[in-house]
Formats: sequence, C-alpha cells, structure tokens
Amino acid sequence: MTTEPNTCNDTKEKEEKTSNDSKQNLVDDCFYVEEKKYGLWQSYYPDGKGIITSLTEEQCVRATRYYLKLIQEGAINENVVTYSGTVDGKL
Repeated sequence: MTTEPNTCNDTKEKEEKTSNDSKQNLVDDCFYVEEKKYGLWQSYYPDGKGIITSLTEEQCVRATRYYLKLIQEGAINENVVTYSGTVDGKL
C-alpha cells in the first residue's frame, strides 16, 4: 500500500499554544500562522523558520499557500543568495 505525500491542500486549521502563551494556528498541517508585534501576522514552517509576514491573518495564509505551491512546482528556488546593503570601510 502506498501513501501520497501531504501536499498541503486541505483547508483545516488547528490552534495550539506555545510556551510564551502566544496563539499559533496550524494551517493545512504544513505551516503555522501567528500574530506578532504591532498586529502583523507571520507564517512559519513547523521547524520554526519564517516564511511570510502580512498585515492580516487571511493575507498571510493565502500568500503562504501560494508561495508553498510555487516551491512544490519548482518555480521558486529556496536556496537564493542574499546580499547585504551595508558599505564597509572608511569614506
């Protein structure tokens, strides 16, 4: 018997409590959404790595689902090099 991998297409949400009493919602058994400082919403992988920050919970869930879909389809490479915007040295 073979089982298909979880593709995160379900629309179920679960609420969980973290150690610091902030509420996290588990969405589609794939990522967490949590309200942060100043009313912003942040999505996280289950291992705690941040994904998306948005103004509302609904926008955060929708944008994260779309982003994860693009990663599954291979349209986005997660191993992108980022650069610093600082200038070192004396002027």
